[in-house]
Amino acid sequence: MAAPLPQQQQPPPGPLREISPVFLCRIGQETVQDIVTRTMEIFQITRATQLPNGVTQSHVMYQDRFGKLQEHLRQLALLFRKLRLLYERCVEMTSDLQEAPMELVPYAGEEPASIRAEPCSPAVIQERQEVLEKVRQKNQEMKVLMDQMRNLLWDVNAMLTLKK
Repeated sequence: MAAPLPQQQQPPPGPLREISPVFLCRIGQETVQDIVTRTMEIFQITRATQLPNGVTQSHVMYQDRFGKLQEHLRQLALLFRKLRLLYERCVEMTSDLQEAPMELVPYAGEEPASIRAEPCSPAVIQERQEVLEKVRQKNQEMKVLMDQMRNLLWDVNAMLTLKK
């Protein structure tokens, strides 16, 4: 592996010699931030570089920018390698915690336990029906308003296109 980067954090001191996945994720997050920073620096260098258009440019300036660009690309490759290692180590440490997506779906493959609910009083049932009816009425009113707004927008757009 390549030489360790100076920005790498040391594992927590003390009896915790095993690095936790949370600590690895924090290092990974910092590595991603470093990758973004390096990438932005690469774009700044390439933006500042003038394309050869027949004008002679200082060979020293060209070599300097080329050297900076090469160094940034080398560091970027190291950061990606470090990120890959962190990812693999994190997956290895948490492999027993990961579940298949199908297992995450609630009630997949099994019937939910029946919930015993107490019967509601007739007043509660009546109030629920009234609320549901009010919601239906409001939804219908909103639908009518949306249709009117849509028609109004069509008319305004039609007038604007005729005016041009």
